[in-house]
Amino acid sequence: MRVVATLLSFLFVSHIAVGWGATGHRAMGRVAEQHLSAKAKKKLKEILNGQSLAMASTWMDEVRSDSTYNYMNDWHWVTIETGETYEQSKKNPNGDALMTLERVIAELRAGKLDRKKEMEAVKILIHLVGDIHQPLHVGCCKDEGANKVTVRWFRAESNLHRVWDSDMINDTQLSYTEFAESLGAPDKATIRQWQKATVRDWAYESMAVRDQVYATGGNTLGYKYGYKNLPLVRERVLKAGVRLAGVLNNIYR
Repeated sequence: MRVVATLLSFLFVSHIAVGWGATGHRAMGRVAEQHLSAKAKKKLKEILNGQSLAMASTWMDEVRSDSTYNYMNDWHWVTIETGETYEQSKKNPNGDALMTLERVIAELRAGKLDRKKEMEAVKILIHLVGDIHQPLHVGCCKDEGANKVTVRWFRAESNLHRVWDSDMINDTQLSYTEFAESLGAPDKATIRQWQKATVRDWAYESMAVRDQVYATGGNTLGYKYGYKNLPLVRERVLKAGVRLAGVLNNIYR
C-alpha cells in the first residue's frame, strides 16, 4: 500500500508546474557544487546530512504531496506585471519566491535557526534560486505563469510553462550531471559579475526575456522554438547555479 501511495504521489508531482523539473533543478545544484568554497561545502554536507545540493534541490517540489507544507505552495513564483517593479507589484499575502528568498537568506546569515529549520531553509534557498531564474516563475498576464497557455510540444499536449520547466530540457535526453557538464564553465570575471546581482536583479532578468518566451508563433512548438530558446534555458540554469554558490559561500564563509 505504501508503494502505491508513493507512486501516486510521484505521478501527482510530475504533472504540476515545478520550476525546471527535476533535471533542470539538479543540474543547477550540480553547477553550484562546483563553485562552493571548501568551508561552505563542508558546512552544507553537515547541514544536509551528506545529501548533495543537486538532490536537495527538488525537496520543495517533493513535499507538495504533504499537506503539512501547503503553506509553501505560493513561494515558487512571483507576479510582477510588465512595466512594474517588485516594489510596485501587488503582493501575495501567502508570500512569493522573491520575498521568501530574501527572508531565508537573511535568516541563514543570522545563524540562529535550529538544525531542522536550517536544513529546510537551505533546501528552500536551493530550490527557489532555480525557480526565480525560470522566466515564467516571474509571472504576468493573469495566465498563471503561462500554465494556461495551451500548446503542443511536437505531438504532445503541453503548456508553455511546462515547455520551459521540463520539455526542452528533457528532450536533450541528458541526465542532470550530463546537462550540467554541457553548460560549460564561465570565467572568473563572469562569475564575479553574475554573483554581484541581487535577488531582485535575478527576477528582473527573468522579466526581461518574457517577450522572447511568449513569442511562440503559434500553438505547435518544436525544433524552431527549441533552437531559439534552449540556449536561454541553459544560460538561466548556469547563472542560477553560479549565483546559488555565491550566496552559500557568503552565508557559510
